[in-house]
Amino acid sequence: MSMKTVNNSLMRIIFAMIIGLVLVVWPDAAANYMAITIGILFIIPGIISTVGYFANKNMPELSTRFPIEAVGSILLGLWLVIMPDFFVNILMFLLGFILIMAGIQQIASLFSARKWVRVPGLFYVIPVVILLAGITVLLNPGETLKTTFVIIGITCLVYAIAELINWFKFLRLKPQNKMIAPVEDAEIIEDEA
Repeated sequence: MSMKTVNNSLMRIIFAMIIGLVLVVWPDAAANYMAITIGILFIIPGIISTVGYFANKNMPELSTRFPIEAVGSILLGLWLVIMPDFFVNILMFLLGFILIMAGIQQIASLFSARKWVRVPGLFYVIPVVILLAGITVLLNPGETLKTTFVIIGITCLVYAIAELINWFKFLRLKPQNKMIAPVEDAEIIEDEA
């Protein structure tokens, strides 16, 4: 198994655990803090691009245009930071979509694992529950924000645990791609006849 597969799986597990714990422990504040965090994540690259533009403006060999998208990124980030409540409803749709994608990804991974190992039907239950939780969040985003965030948090934790179990049970058994032996350069022997 490649290190990239391990890293991708572990990163998904770690992020799902962190998001799940935050949403379960602080559901009221989580929505606003997520919107503010996303805003900051828009502001930082916008500032870096804008500062880079002005720092390189006096270098004639680097003719660059004004970074309009960077200013747009800063403005959107400020809007998220200043008015996080507005974006909470959008965030609900985003989190619902993420859960749907996570469920689909796990189902696809299990289908893929069937190529090299038998996958019992019980392993499909959790990804289907994750998928249904995402659909539920999309259909009822604003009714009970706190309950929805707790449900999303629990679902993220379940996803992380299921991903960890799937990794231990199936992905580590995936056969390695056989490396083709490298071709050596041939030496040309000239005939002296």
